[in-house]
Amino acid sequence: MNYFLAFVITFILSAILTLLVRKIALYFKIVDEPVGERKIHKTPMPLLGGLAVFFSFASVLIYYSYFTNLIIHDFIQPKFIIGIIISGLIIIIGGVLEDKFTLKPKFQIVFPILAAIVIVASGIGISHIRNPFGGIISFNNWQFILFWFQGIPYKITLFADLFTLIWLMGMMYTTKLLDGLDGLVSGITVIGSLIIFAVAINKEVAQFNTALIAIILAGAFAGFLIFNFHPAKIFLGEGGSLLAGLMLGVLAIISGSKVATALLIMGVPILDVVWVILRRLMNYRKISLADRKHLHFRLLDVGLSHRQSVIFLYCLTALFGSFALFLQTFGKLLALVALAVFMLILAVILVIIYRKKNNQPIV
Repeated sequence: MNYFLAFVITFILSAILTLLVRKIALYFKIVDEPVGERKIHKTPMPLLGGLAVFFSFASVLIYYSYFTNLIIHDFIQPKFIIGIIISGLIIIIGGVLEDKFTLKPKFQIVFPILAAIVIVASGIGISHIRNPFGGIISFNNWQFILFWFQGIPYKITLFADLFTLIWLMGMMYTTKLLDGLDGLVSGITVIGSLIIFAVAINKEVAQFNTALIAIILAGAFAGFLIFNFHPAKIFLGEGGSLLAGLMLGVLAIISGSKVATALLIMGVPILDVVWVILRRLMNYRKISLADRKHLHFRLLDVGLSHRQSVIFLYCLTALFGSFALFLQTFGKLLALVALAVFMLILAVILVIIYRKKNNQPIV
């Protein structure tokens, strides 16, 4: 009942705030103009959707953290919640500035880096991962104490902190680059949050406070999704798309370094981003230079409708993400290999269909 109530409260609050934020974005003309080959909407679309998602998520998280005993206990410490809130706020501030003023890439990246550093500074980190062939791979070597506060040492754990920073940056930029179709990022974030929720309440994991954070995140993005699904009435904007990756990355960490679980959930967009980056490098193009070579655009190009493309990607995410519910570490590794093979085959099929459709040579 606590989970259901938390989801419903966050969902309703997010929906209300989304309507309010939409009016604010339109009033201040913070909109996404339909200019360029990647823009598939026909009219200016209000941005700033991440504001509604963040404040609904943060409000409910603060309530359950500091006015109930359902979150802060066991391994979840107060500084974790503070870190999550501050890092999310940094992302949203950067997102608002980007949506309004279109910052240069060298300024855009400052906010994700700061957000990731705040998460690490709050004590959230990947101290180890399970070796799929047995045992644990520890990152707790090379520790340096910076200072003591109230008897607690605050330190840098070099490999753990570095791995955590890379992990969070990778997750944030995966969801940022994925944000190309109505409802895609918000819907996948809902699915990912629900899968982490299901993993956390499993009797073998039994992390009920992590499950509550996950269901609150699901409610925040679900409330926004009803206005973001095609045809969208509002977009997430820069802050919202980065926030999705940040929070999924953090959830993966605090649920017990479930990196493999998050990789299964985000496997489709991660592999898509890797492929697009490699292709740009091979063609001597800037990595930051946007194009229509992402999987979701490929699906549109071969004839799927906007909704069909998004639902297809929802299904892939749910299918491979659900493997995390019953597979152990080695099984998850095999599932990731299977996903990579599937994505390769899918890419070949889509290219063949596209070239046949446009009377182009297949080879």
